[in-house]
Amino acid sequence: MSVLVVGLSHKSAPVDLLEQVSLDTDAAVKLSHQALDVEAISESAVISTCNRVEVYVESDRFHGAVEDVAQLLADRSGVRREVLLPHVYVHYDEAAVAHLFRVAAGLDSMILGESQILGQVRDALHRGQAESTVGTSLNALFQQALRIGKRGHAETDIDQLAPSIVTAALDAAGDVIVEPATRFLVAGAGTMSLLAVRTLIERGVDPGRIWVANRTFQRAFELVAGFGVSAVRWESLDVELAAADVLITCTGAAGVVFDTERVVRATADGRPLTVIDMALPRDVAHDVRNLPNVTVVDIEVLASQAAEDSVAEDVEMVRHIVESEVGTFLAARQQAKVTPTVVALRSMATEVVSAETARLESRLSGLDEAQLDEVRRALRRVAEKLIHQPTVRVKELIEGPENLTYADALAHLFQLDPAAVAAVTRPGGDA
Repeated sequence: MSVLVVGLSHKSAPVDLLEQVSLDTDAAVKLSHQALDVEAISESAVISTCNRVEVYVESDRFHGAVEDVAQLLADRSGVRREVLLPHVYVHYDEAAVAHLFRVAAGLDSMILGESQILGQVRDALHRGQAESTVGTSLNALFQQALRIGKRGHAETDIDQLAPSIVTAALDAAGDVIVEPATRFLVAGAGTMSLLAVRTLIERGVDPGRIWVANRTFQRAFELVAGFGVSAVRWESLDVELAAADVLITCTGAAGVVFDTERVVRATADGRPLTVIDMALPRDVAHDVRNLPNVTVVDIEVLASQAAEDSVAEDVEMVRHIVESEVGTFLAARQQAKVTPTVVALRSMATEVVSAETARLESRLSGLDEAQLDEVRRALRRVAEKLIHQPTVRVKELIEGPENLTYADALAHLFQLDPAAVAAVTRPGGDA
């Protein structure tokens, strides 16, 4: 069994396609269960964020599993298979392990080093555990990925490049964010909105200049209690938009919330409006960016800016951490695969010694207890010496060449003298 990942991200697909493939929590859970219906797949977990959708599975077959998972993505998103496949990437076994470790460390993010992805990887793991789609293998993999992500942030300053997409979006919006008179309207009250409100206040924005609107008013009111901002009814969204200087939106809606006509009405007086759209699918219609006096910062803009960023020294340090951890994880996984065999070998040796000891004791009735004890110890020493080399060298064997024959394996495990083997197999020999 090996781990396989099939996915799309901002690196492989345009934003428009990512919007169509994007999964909410319920859809991600359903996809995880559908993956388990594939015969070759025994475990599954789905990471779905604003700029990636990835399906991780434990599978005993590569090609069939890839085709089935890709088809599931196409079916769930409604995107034709031939449109989807050119943007899908696939990683298998060692490459899949390395990919998840890079993702958790923020190396594969739109904004290098952003820390929000750690929480999203953790959410994927917790969903898989709660739904019983994650088993021993993926649990160990995701747990290690989370530890690596934390280590990268603890040992370097990679998170100073851009702690989250929220920070990057506010940076891209410019000076309007820090102007004292700026009025902010936050649409949505989920995790991204909470991060936006928190970041604004950390940057010195007066909570009294922030209004939050959400379809469920109670959710918006929770932000009031936590940060001292104002909550408004969703029905008053148009009125509040007309009074806002900056709109920050991440509603989780399935379609456009702020279409062109709505924004035109809100800016009819000609004043400037900055729109920060952190949703996927996008909350704001694409054509809004063409309106006069309207500046739009969204996932597409952030992706463009991220492509221009230089790689920091801290990024290289995190990459080194990931590379070393991949090797350590794979070695531990291989060792875990061998452990049951080693235990079984030792158990068999113990049983053989016990059986032979019992047989000898019945035949050697003339020996006293001390002599019998010496026989028992001798048998145990013989068994221990025979299995010592196999148990010590088995790790080297599993990391050795794939075309190793059974004869090679035996010679390696028992550390047989090559000359002795050659003498036995030489033409004219006793064999």
